[in-house]
Amino acid sequence: MVDEESRLEIKAALHRIADALERLSPITPPSVDISAGSAFHWTGKTIEAIERFAPIALDLLTGIDDQKDRLLENSKRLANGFAAHDVLLWGARGMGKSALAKSVVRELNIAGNDIAMVEANADRLESLPGLFSILGGMDRSFILFIDDIGFEEGSAAPRLLRSMLEGGAAARPDNVRLYVTSNRRHIVPRQMAEQDDPINPRDVVDDKLALSDRFGLRLGFHVASQEDYLAMVGRYADVYDLGFDEEDALYWARQRGSRSGRVAWQYIVELAGRAGKSIN
Repeated sequence: MVDEESRLEIKAALHRIADALERLSPITPPSVDISAGSAFHWTGKTIEAIERFAPIALDLLTGIDDQKDRLLENSKRLANGFAAHDVLLWGARGMGKSALAKSVVRELNIAGNDIAMVEANADRLESLPGLFSILGGMDRSFILFIDDIGFEEGSAAPRLLRSMLEGGAAARPDNVRLYVTSNRRHIVPRQMAEQDDPINPRDVVDDKLALSDRFGLRLGFHVASQEDYLAMVGRYADVYDLGFDEEDALYWARQRGSRSGRVAWQYIVELAGRAGKSIN
């Protein structure tokens, strides 16, 4: 039989343990108001506002005109409550996949469309049904943006992603579409798919490699030609009133072993620095 003094001591000890655990694992702050604002981040437990969401103007993105038109049209449909596709943006690094997705949201917001982007890390896929339950109750449209997606060996994430896209138990609500970027067209590397050893291994390989087929809209981004690279540099240079020499711009790209929108922008930053100018 525990006497009253012992009971009080036990109760005090439990309070101390609870306080210590709370300090180690602080309570997750409540989600922000997502009825307004352009961009948010999903932590896996709660939604946080992205305070400085300032994508590049859509018309500054050069050399990807077809991709711009198609993604803007799809996003406009989503914003207006019409049928729209989940989108896979795949291809060469630095060619504007992420920038385009964000710039489209900026463009639509300027035009008065009620749409927002929610970014989620690729390693948070298992938490997305919780996010969907929040977004699905909102009277606005959302782009769920997953940048540079990739899967570890033995991961169940490809199956979960497929369920979201195909209408399984984890499917995204009607006012949400997934915009995913990947350096690979098929998302899952073939060697990873071939490591499974079921009764019908060929079926598993085909199933995993066909994950990209679940996206209704697939936009490819390819390494820029010399002409496209110089056009990118020229467009930025015009906007920021910077003169440039084509040979110098090409030398800059050769030093980096790449011609891309990212390299073109880095060159513009270099030019502005040489000229003693700042770039906003």
